[in-house]
Amino acid sequence: MTEDPTATFRVEAGELLEQVEQGLLDLGHRLGDMALVNAVFRGLHTLKGSGAMFGFDALAAFTHHCESAFDRVRKGEVPATAELVSVILSARDHMAALVDGDAPQAEGDAILARLAAAVEAARGAGVTADAPAATQGWKLFFRLPADAMANGTNPLMLLDELRDLGEAEVRVRTDALPPLGTLVPNECHLGWDVTLRGDITREAIEDVFIFVMDDMTLEIAPLGDVAPAEPVVVEEAPAAAPVEAAAPVAAAAGGPPAAAQPAVENVRVPADRLDALMDRVGELVIAQSRLSQLANNRHDLLLRSVTEDIERLSGELRDTMMVLRMVPVSSLFGRFRRLIHDLARETGKAIELQTSGETTEVDKTVIERLFDPLVHIIRNSCDHGLEAPADRIAAGKSETGLVKLSAHQAGGEVLITIVDDGRGIDRERVRAKGEANGLIEPGQQLADEELLGLIFHPGFSTAAQVTNLSGRGVGMDVVKRTIESLRGSISVASETGKGSTITLRIPLTLAIIEGLLVRVGESRYVLPLSAVEECLELSLEDDLRSRGRSLITLRDRLVPFVRLRDLFETGTRPDPHQKIVVVATGRERVGLVVDQIIGNHQTVIKSLSAFHRGVGSFSGATILGDGNVALILDVAQLVAMAQPREEMLRAAS
Repeated sequence: MTEDPTATFRVEAGELLEQVEQGLLDLGHRLGDMALVNAVFRGLHTLKGSGAMFGFDALAAFTHHCESAFDRVRKGEVPATAELVSVILSARDHMAALVDGDAPQAEGDAILARLAAAVEAARGAGVTADAPAATQGWKLFFRLPADAMANGTNPLMLLDELRDLGEAEVRVRTDALPPLGTLVPNECHLGWDVTLRGDITREAIEDVFIFVMDDMTLEIAPLGDVAPAEPVVVEEAPAAAPVEAAAPVAAAAGGPPAAAQPAVENVRVPADRLDALMDRVGELVIAQSRLSQLANNRHDLLLRSVTEDIERLSGELRDTMMVLRMVPVSSLFGRFRRLIHDLARETGKAIELQTSGETTEVDKTVIERLFDPLVHIIRNSCDHGLEAPADRIAAGKSETGLVKLSAHQAGGEVLITIVDDGRGIDRERVRAKGEANGLIEPGQQLADEELLGLIFHPGFSTAAQVTNLSGRGVGMDVVKRTIESLRGSISVASETGKGSTITLRIPLTLAIIEGLLVRVGESRYVLPLSAVEECLELSLEDDLRSRGRSLITLRDRLVPFVRLRDLFETGTRPDPHQKIVVVATGRERVGLVVDQIIGNHQTVIKSLSAFHRGVGSFSGATILGDGNVALILDVAQLVAMAQPREEMLRAAS
C-alpha cells in the first residue's frame, strides 16, 4: 500500500508543531533558556525545509519569517520576550492552518506585522550584554553516531560546510575503529579535529550540525582558550569518551546535561488500522466463547484441552491489543498548557496550571472524546471560578490563580479531577437561577449535591455577564451528556471562597468490559462488573412483602431496587429465588432484581443501531457464546430512574 507523501508530511508537521508549541510554552516561563530557544529554532527550521520539499511553499515562506526572528534571538541580537513568544504561538496556529490548506492570507500578514513589531520592541529593550562575539578562530572536535550515514548524514558534506566558513585544518581520529573483522562498512567510527580560523561565530558552526546535534559529540572552544592541536593519540576504544564529551554542548546551550536515555523504537500506525484489529480481536473473543460453550457440552478431553489453549491465547491477544490502544493522559493534559496560556492573556488573570498522574493510561478513543468536555470545564474554572488579581489579593490569596488537573486509576475507571482555588460556586445564585428557570420550587429543600447539580441543566448559567469565554449557559449540559455517553459520570463539589472540584469517572476502555451476565425472564443482560458492588438473595416471600415499597435495608441504609422483570415487561413469573445485584455510580446505589446470575462474561461491546440508540436503559449489546444477543445495561440511567422512586418512598416512610 502506497501512502500519500503529503499525508505523511502532514502527520510529521503536526508533531513538529506540537514540539514547537510545547517549547514555546516552556520558554514563556524561562525566557533565558537557550536550550529551549535552540529547540524551537530547530523545529521551525525543519518545518520550513520539509514544507518546501513537499510543495507547501506558502508554509515554507511564512515559517521563514518566524525562523529568522528566532534566529536573532538565538544569536543574542534580541532577547526573548513574552510578547514575542505569544506572537510565535499565534504564528504556530497559522502554520497548522497552512498545513491543512485553510489559512487566510490576511491573517498571516497580520501575524507577520505583529511579529515585526515584537522583534523591534524586543530589540529596543536592549541586546544582552553577553552576546557572543566573533573570535579569530575555533577549535572543535566532532564525532557522529555510528548509524549517521545510514540515516543520510554525510560527514564529508559537514566538513565541506565547515571549510566554507573559513580556513580549516582537519585531522581525523581513528581511535574508535573496531577490529577489521568486525568492521561494518556503513557505520561511522571516525572523529574529526577541526581548526577554523577567521571571523566566525559559534552559532555559524552549530548551524552546520543543527540536524544531528542531539545525537552526536561536539566540542567547540575558542582558539585562544586551547593549546595548539596536539598530535592525535590513538587509544583503545574509549567507550565513555563520547558521553563525557556531550556535556559541554549542553552547557553551551544553557541547559542541564542531558541524561542518557534508553533507545526506544516506535512504529507509527494509523488509528483506523488499530480499530480494525480491535474489531477482529473482538470477533475472536466471541468465537472463542462459542467454542468454550460447545466444548463444555461435550465430554471430549482433547477438544477441551484445545479450547483452553485458544481461550488463553485469545485472552493474551486481547490484553496485548488493549495495551496498544492505551495512551497516557499526558497527551491530553499537555494540550491544555496552551489553553491556559491563552486564557490568562484573554482574562488578564495570572493562572498557573499544575498536572499530576500524566502516566495514567486510557483508551485512545476515550482520550479523544474527553478533550472538548475538559476544555469547557477549564474555561469555566478560569473565567467564572478564578477571581481577578486584585480580588484575590483582597481575599488574602496569591495573585496567581491555580488550576490543577490530575488523573489516577481506580479499578476499571480513571478519575480525572479539575480543581481551582477560586471563589467557589455561589449557591444562592444557583438557587435563584434554578427557581427562575422553573427547575425547583421556591424554598424547595435540596441536598447540596443536588443544588450544585443544577449547573448541568441546559441553558443554566449564573454568570453576571456574558464574555467571549462563557456565560451563555452552553457547555456544562453538553459536558455531562458527553461524559455519560462514555459510560462515565461527573460530580461537582465547591467551597465558598476556596474553589471548586469537578470529578470525572471514565471507564478505561470502550471496546471490551468485564461483565456480569444475568437472566431476566427469558432474556439475558450484561452489567458492567466495575459497577457491581454485591449480590443478595431476594426470596419470593421477601419479594411479596416488599411490594409497593421497593426498598431494602443494607447496612443501616435504605437502598431502592428496581424489578427488571417489571421494567422490561417480560410477562413471566418470577423465579422462586431471585437475586438483587447492587450497582453503584458515584455515591448512588440501587438494586436490580434479576431472576438468575449466570456469571462473569468477557463482553465485546457492539453499538446499538441508530433506531435503538434512544433507549436509555441500554448502553450497547454483545454477542454471547451461543450466538444470541445480550443487551448491556446502562447503570447510570437505571440509577437515575430509581432516584425519584427512592425520594417518593423515603417521603412516605
